[in-house]
Amino acid sequence: MKQIACTILFSLALMVTACSKQTTASAQEEPFLESQRLYVMGEGSQFWRIPALLCLDDGTLLAVNDRRKYDYRDLPKDIDIVYRRSTDNGKTWTEPQTLIEGQGEGKGYGDPALVQCANGDVLCLFAGHNGYFQSTVANPICVFMSRSTDRGQTWGDTVNLTSVIWDASSGYHGAFVASGNGLRLNHGPHAGRVLFAAAVVRNGENVSDNFVIYSDDNGHTWQRSQKAFSKGDEAKLMELNDGTILISVRRTGARGYNHSEDGGVTWGTQGYWNEMTVNACNGEMLRVDEKTLIHSIPNSMNRENVSIFNSTDEGQSWHSPVLLVEGPSVYSSLTLLKDGTIGCFVEKGPDSGCDLWFYRFNVAWLLGQR
Repeated sequence: MKQIACTILFSLALMVTACSKQTTASAQEEPFLESQRLYVMGEGSQFWRIPALLCLDDGTLLAVNDRRKYDYRDLPKDIDIVYRRSTDNGKTWTEPQTLIEGQGEGKGYGDPALVQCANGDVLCLFAGHNGYFQSTVANPICVFMSRSTDRGQTWGDTVNLTSVIWDASSGYHGAFVASGNGLRLNHGPHAGRVLFAAAVVRNGENVSDNFVIYSDDNGHTWQRSQKAFSKGDEAKLMELNDGTILISVRRTGARGYNHSEDGGVTWGTQGYWNEMTVNACNGEMLRVDEKTLIHSIPNSMNRENVSIFNSTDEGQSWHSPVLLVEGPSVYSSLTLLKDGTIGCFVEKGPDSGCDLWFYRFNVAWLLGQR
């Protein structure tokens, strides 16, 4: 009798365990969207802008952005770069700290872009000093890099990378790296390579082309690619399943793209995504799983309604945009958290001065909204 009772109890225990696992799985699949304001217009600055968000290998979230002190405009205005960190999936954040402080007109810094190297170091690239279109050989806008060896808690001295991208004989007179995320390759012969897309302005024209700078030694030395896109602007990079690199390029109208099959060194024939005909704005691409890419961008010809586009064919086409931020909204940066949820750091409000918000959601929410 005792043996029968034990058998029944053991069977019930198995059933309870199975039900518990099913409940947990169901809970994980429940759609959710949560948000938190990280910076408020008028508190510390009227002009918070230019978000970059990256989840590091230990799950730490690093959020970096501009603090435009006295003016909403870009460089050469006086701008600081500040950062906050979260170790609990964005529920709580450290107080803002200064990564680098501007020293006045023509001596500011802005447009941060992040990547984590294979050795764990975090690189932040950013622009500094003169403005982009005001840049000259004698007084250039510079591309700087700072390195953190402790996952974004502290940052080292700046290194000037400008000469990697252009010089007096190049036919260009200024460059900056698109804010948000760079790219680290995880597969193939160039695994470990880190890359950033740069916009480079032509001599005598207010027209930009895109090049990629890349490093195979965790950011200690850099090289420049061949031209990736003609008449482009801020651009983002994504590694596809077959090792091809996809570049998404800011334009007014149909967003541009191109592909590289050799780790970002040479590029094919540029094309345009007519299904993503939007405002000329900076957005972000992110791989959610093996078959799904997403892209954040204002789904409008104005700077409003930041939405999440979806691709299930490795970026050949984009569809099913889901509204994330209703109304005026501008730049955004995406990252994949350690628990599989998605983080978005986004400008919410008018272009002249924004609040910066952190959104967190899961794929089930995206599917439900579609």
